[in-house]
Amino acid sequence: MPSILLPRALRIGAGALSELPEALAQMGLTRPVIVTDDFLAKSGAADRVLAILENYGMNARVFSKVVPDPTTTSVDAAVQFVAEGDHDCVVGFGGGSSIDTAKAVAVLVARGGSMHSLKAPHQENTPGMPIVAIPTTAGTGSEATRFTIITDDKTDEKMLCGGMAYMPLLAIVDYELTITAPKRLTADTGIDALTHALEAYVSRLANPFSDAQATAAMRAIWPNLRRVYDNPEDRSAREAMMVGSLQAGIAFSNASVALVHGMSRPIGAHFHVAHGLSNAMLLPTVTAWSAESAKGRYADCARAMNIVADDVSDEKASELLVEALREINLDLAVPTPQSYGIKQSSWMGLLPMMAQQAIASGSPGNNPRVPEADEIQELYQQAWA
Repeated sequence: MPSILLPRALRIGAGALSELPEALAQMGLTRPVIVTDDFLAKSGAADRVLAILENYGMNARVFSKVVPDPTTTSVDAAVQFVAEGDHDCVVGFGGGSSIDTAKAVAVLVARGGSMHSLKAPHQENTPGMPIVAIPTTAGTGSEATRFTIITDDKTDEKMLCGGMAYMPLLAIVDYELTITAPKRLTADTGIDALTHALEAYVSRLANPFSDAQATAAMRAIWPNLRRVYDNPEDRSAREAMMVGSLQAGIAFSNASVALVHGMSRPIGAHFHVAHGLSNAMLLPTVTAWSAESAKGRYADCARAMNIVADDVSDEKASELLVEALREINLDLAVPTPQSYGIKQSSWMGLLPMMAQQAIASGSPGNNPRVPEADEIQELYQQAWA
């Protein structure tokens, strides 16, 4: 039977950030440390969080050295910073990298050791420090998941780490924090959220609860992704994307992702491609390959996204889903690995390693059609151009 895990509390909507101190106090927390990146620190966004806390009588320290695709080295620096203070919770403020770093820090400060010992298939269920997640992008859904992803500096492996210890205690989901996000970030995080929902729905671990969240997410994301890309200040579209991202995070946290994510992580680790962008590069190709083993499930996705009417056959609906995914990549200016600037010799030379790393993550095993290593290499080759 599925085991459903959710944050204990969620505050959702415009202006929810201002409720952070009250929400912390409700949980008995008073000494937060904020984990964020340099951009949010220099832009004044982190200072805004500090001011909200200080006005309530709470003092906080800020660690602002989160890096994109956080590494074991960057996590270790954050662990040292947090351990040197007197804190009772870790607040991840930013995109997926900040929240993932906060999750890793919350566990390592409490238990010691290294992230390498915690990678899948290990499940870390012993609670660490309480985690508070405040996303500033509509994409990762990390505010509602039991996972974190940290890159091993020595091997360039993106390590998937899972367990109840990584589930935030509290999430503040305020779509107003996304309104200033640039178009590229909006597109990449939006496709990331869509991939979460789609893969959760077709996953071998899908269940009625995750299905409901995944279909709701697809209904919210698909009609609003182009809108928010074309008009970043469209508040209703921003709100729909933020809620859809949250629902997609809940869906995949309780059903898991599949082959797209398994193949995406090595691309990010070896070629430093943003996670949502590497998902987008792969999504049409992998969906086309996988659909023949679960046409009904993929057809359900096409119907939820209103790509086809309910009376269209499963075979035709799954075909049109793939076509629609290719079209939105064009509309959102998603590059191929080739047009992104990755050298073909580097790409092809790393295929055996990337295929093995994808399999090791465990995600391909949840796919409706489970690939062998040589089939993953072939899919990487198809996605190249």
